[in-house]
Amino acid sequence: MAEPIRIAQIIGKWVGGGVEAVVMNYYRNIDRSKIQFDFICDDDSTNIPYEEIESLGGRVILIPPYQKLISYQKKLRKILKENNYKIVHSHINTLSVFPLYAAKKVGIPIRIAHSHSTTNKREWKKNLLKQILRPFSKKYATNYFCCSELAGRWLFGNKEYDKGNVYLLNNAIDIDKFKYNEKIRKVVRDELGIKDDTLVIGHIGRFVEQKNHSFLIDIFKEVHDKNKNSILILVGQGPLMEKIKNKVKNLNIEDSVIFLGQRNDANRLYQAFDIFLLPSLYEGLPVVGVEAQASGLLCILSSAMTKETKVLNSTKFISLDNSSNEWANILLDSYKNYIRKDTTNEISSNGFNIKEEAMKLVSKYISVVGG
Repeated sequence: MAEPIRIAQIIGKWVGGGVEAVVMNYYRNIDRSKIQFDFICDDDSTNIPYEEIESLGGRVILIPPYQKLISYQKKLRKILKENNYKIVHSHINTLSVFPLYAAKKVGIPIRIAHSHSTTNKREWKKNLLKQILRPFSKKYATNYFCCSELAGRWLFGNKEYDKGNVYLLNNAIDIDKFKYNEKIRKVVRDELGIKDDTLVIGHIGRFVEQKNHSFLIDIFKEVHDKNKNSILILVGQGPLMEKIKNKVKNLNIEDSVIFLGQRNDANRLYQAFDIFLLPSLYEGLPVVGVEAQASGLLCILSSAMTKETKVLNSTKFISLDNSSNEWANILLDSYKNYIRKDTTNEISSNGFNIKEEAMKLVSKYISVVGG
């Protein structure tokens, strides 16, 4: 039997974020007798699931971060050459210019640049680098992938997108895992010491500028002032966590905000929530948004993300120009008549079922290699 095609997946710094979740969702569900992944990650990564990757036949290869450009290029080229990959698939947005340059230098025929996000004017320092590198992101790529139309147009331009040169790969999920389940809801609420009638607003995301936690806290403060029997659950870790904890303390809502840190049981936690709140400054297509909708939650999202994030009619987009009080009012009004139900069919028919999407990805990989 032929060996599977081994693909070098360039992850960058593995911190347990959405991009890593998407790549792992596909990895768990692809036909690994045809396609195998090697994960090339920065050596200062955290939360890499080594055991799971190795049990599925994959490898984790650590390299210096791109900031150490000379040693990065040297080590990466050596690895790419030794393993004789036919495909390198880079997930680091505009920074893909660095690994794809290395891949071109050692003669790898298929070099995929994958756009997972966009940008926002409020993050100008970070975005300065993004904007400078953006024109180069296509330079060494032979194929363009994106998670949404917005992300595709942002990185590769309208012309390429309109010509059909950008392959849209949905941030699909294992829908059975997230299906609404009343029993699990009760168990998780008991574990967290939350009463049945308490309104639980949940958020899953890294504590970084993009996720807009400071505004999220302002919204919750308004909600809590109107409904004392409400709590906020924040899942994730990141550089701004202490700052947000201090803000919660200063607003005297410490008793109503639970910081759960990094968790690997998001599918259970969604069951305990009533509303999922994501006021991000920008997103490609947030996988947490898809998961939350697959769990039947009322989702309140910022309109600064791609419209394809809205899978259910009940999901609401609100502009970041609206005040935290307006967000709180819309959230509470929307929840008044909300009935939670099994939404897995709607999620599946919109192209977010990983079982189906993983089969398409295998075909895509095989076709680009010319198999």
